[in-house]
Amino acid sequence: MEGEVKNVILVWSTVVASLCYCHRVGKLFPSGIARRFAIFPVVFLFFVLPLNLTSIHFGGTTSFFIAWLASFKLILFAFNQGPLSSNSSIPLSRFILLACFPIKFHQSHQDHDHRKTHKSPLLYFAKILIFAFILRIYDYKQHLHPKIILFCYCLHVYFMLEMVLALVAALTKALVHVELEEQFNEPYLATSLQDFWGRRWNLMVPNILQPTVYHPVRWLAARFMDWKWAAIPGVLATFLVSGLMHELVLYNIGRLRPSGEMMCFFLLHGVSLSLEIVIKKILRGKFSLPGIVSGPLTLAYVMYTSFLLFFPPFLRSKADVKGCTESLAFIEFIKNRQLVSPNNISCPFL
Repeated sequence: MEGEVKNVILVWSTVVASLCYCHRVGKLFPSGIARRFAIFPVVFLFFVLPLNLTSIHFGGTTSFFIAWLASFKLILFAFNQGPLSSNSSIPLSRFILLACFPIKFHQSHQDHDHRKTHKSPLLYFAKILIFAFILRIYDYKQHLHPKIILFCYCLHVYFMLEMVLALVAALTKALVHVELEEQFNEPYLATSLQDFWGRRWNLMVPNILQPTVYHPVRWLAARFMDWKWAAIPGVLATFLVSGLMHELVLYNIGRLRPSGEMMCFFLLHGVSLSLEIVIKKILRGKFSLPGIVSGPLTLAYVMYTSFLLFFPPFLRSKADVKGCTESLAFIEFIKNRQLVSPNNISCPFL
């Protein structure tokens, strides 16, 4: 554990130093091929840096924040696009925070006031209670049907991600005194796959994949087909890249040979979403299922396919066990001020 902490310090120090370099490059080379040659080595570095970390909390989050989001933002920055290029005089501190974390600064107070939605504290309290109840259910794991456990994992992933990203947003707000956009928009209320993936689930991912993958692929496809149908190759390419990045994050968590199941999960949803778009364009709004029907069907499809393809490689990597033992090791450190290896701790929930 002590060695992992040292690696975390080394990795994130390298990240900060690299972003200081990129910030300077942006000022020296406002645009052009020199800017790209100067930034692309950092992109490659960000892909491999998380390999120095083996824990699920440090390695998994660093892989998501740095190998995925930060590297994609730097690719856009190399072409003078994206959030890092939105303001040529952006301060270094904000540049680093915006590059590293899944956040998006509001462009203006007027825009923010127009779009901001306040969530009731009771809603957050209810989610915390449900999350605590899920953890309690794990005590009876051996007596429950595997599908019930997988359903609990679906809820666990959602609540955990929402709480972690909300914490990141709160910390960033405290550091730089800005309001941040929410990362989840109640995905359980989704009425279609397009609604779920595009407007409700982990919103920073579609926000970064649209300019880096979807728009360029759609623009290229439009040279060979009608613009409205060019969206289909864009959607498929976006889910392909998302699958690749999830495979990378999973590898950094479990260090197991990729099975391709995670990739198949996202490709399947890319094809399903493409079919949904095609049907909507053909029908032109003449017929649609009511939300009370399409909503449960959408959530059932997402959960069922995750049971088949998303969670099996996740569980083979023993990410649930590692996450539990690492959390208990952290609690032990807080209590006794002593670093304990997670390998020496057994998880009572699993």
